[in-house]
Amino acid sequence: MSESPFQSMVQAEPDVPGVIQFLEDRLYEHNSGSIQRRDGALFARTVRDDGGSVVGGIAGWTWAGACEITQFWVSEQVRGKGLGTQLLREAEREAARRQCSIVLVKTYSFQAPAFYERHGYAVAQVIEGFPPGHRYFTLTKTL
Repeated sequence: MSESPFQSMVQAEPDVPGVIQFLEDRLYEHNSGSIQRRDGALFARTVRDDGGSVVGGIAGWTWAGACEITQFWVSEQVRGKGLGTQLLREAEREAARRQCSIVLVKTYSFQAPAFYERHGYAVAQVIEGFPPGHRYFTLTKTL
């Protein structure tokens, strides 16, 4: 078997965020062209304390009638006070405004699967043992 001419060209990239954005852009171009839907858009919402520090936030994207929540965090100091619910509802409202019919989110067993289930999300997939001793969930909610 002959070696690929590109084998010796593969290299580590010093600008990891830049490469990730480049790859995301190329994948979006391909996917959008494949189904003729170019309505992809990012969203983000934050909550700040009186000093201006972020104490919670949610972000993701919408495209082709779907929404994926990719980042969601609430500071331990304000957990249990409804902030997570407010952020999740706002993401769902944004998805509905953008005419999405489904929201999906991924979470670990040590994070928040029960939180999502309480808010109407259903488990679509579970990967056992990732990371070791835990589980990795994909959950969805129909809007």
